[in-house]
Amino acid sequence: MEVFAAFLAHIDNPQHRDRTEEVLTWVTKKFPDLVPKVAWNQPMFTDHDTFIIGFSVSKQHLAVAPERAGINHFSDDIVKAGYDHTKELVRIKWNSPVDFTLLEKMIEFNRMDKVDCSTFWRK
Repeated sequence: MEVFAAFLAHIDNPQHRDRTEEVLTWVTKKFPDLVPKVAWNQPMFTDHDTFIIGFSVSKQHLAVAPERAGINHFSDDIVKAGYDHTKELVRIKWNSPVDFTLLEKMIEFNRMDKVDCSTFWRK
């Protein structure tokens, strides 16, 4: 988690910082083979130098970015979890629980879907 220390330190709201750290720690422990990094000032995880999932914070929510393919694949599940989404990210309001099962499915989907991907982003 040291890789995310500076990012987390810049989150002013302690509850938002704690929630973000909880999610990043969970991903790190659940998927120890993913590479944690900060790029574009956002925490993310990669596999064989390809993007798997990223996160960002705002005043209203924690954003999860599984790329458009992940959003499209899990759109119904995202809505069932009580989250809204755009074409590129899922918004988890700070007062909403994190659906770790859905998060796990999104990460696994990207890992499998991008197993032969040789670029950072999907083409």
